[in-house]
Amino acid sequence: MFDLAVFGSLFLTLFVIMDPPGITPIFLALTAGRPGKVQKRMAFQAVCVAGGVITVFGLLGHQILNYLHVSVPALMIAGGLLLLLIALDLLTGKTDEPKQTKDVNVALVPLGMPLLAGPGAIVSVILAVQKAHSAATQVSVWAAILAIHVVLWLVMRYSLVIIRIIKDGGVVLVTRLAGMMLSAIAVQQIINGVTQVIQGS
Repeated sequence: MFDLAVFGSLFLTLFVIMDPPGITPIFLALTAGRPGKVQKRMAFQAVCVAGGVITVFGLLGHQILNYLHVSVPALMIAGGLLLLLIALDLLTGKTDEPKQTKDVNVALVPLGMPLLAGPGAIVSVILAVQKAHSAATQVSVWAAILAIHVVLWLVMRYSLVIIRIIKDGGVVLVTRLAGMMLSAIAVQQIINGVTQVIQGS
């Protein structure tokens, strides 16, 4: 009752798209200045949010997009614009929101979505669930989804050790680098969405 090929294929696809190593500097930048306990909680919250979004779209993805009259390219462009706004805040150091609100927002947006549960991951899961016709492939698909979220949680949780090594100055540097990386990801996502719109017209 398990298809290793399906599991491996989807796990690798989601690993590349959700990029656990690449999320580390962004997570450190967005959670800088918080107690370790809060950061660990935020890592768990972000993974739970991402897992919830992926699960909902895996089960009801086509129905949701059709009901809202939203295309996949539109979803990609909107996600890219949202990421770009966040990247600009990281680059300019504008992080003066109230701490409690900021904690909630960072766990939900951008960590949970669209960084982890972005359009690419959502589309991949929708297609994988759609192609899983047997019980074995369904189990394999959902096992791959669970496995990648466990990996993401472990990477973010233990990335907190880096903070103790690089200190405050290092965190500022990581924040600026994360802003640059995030802006590049955002622009690429917008380009991909626009390209799909042009190809589909």
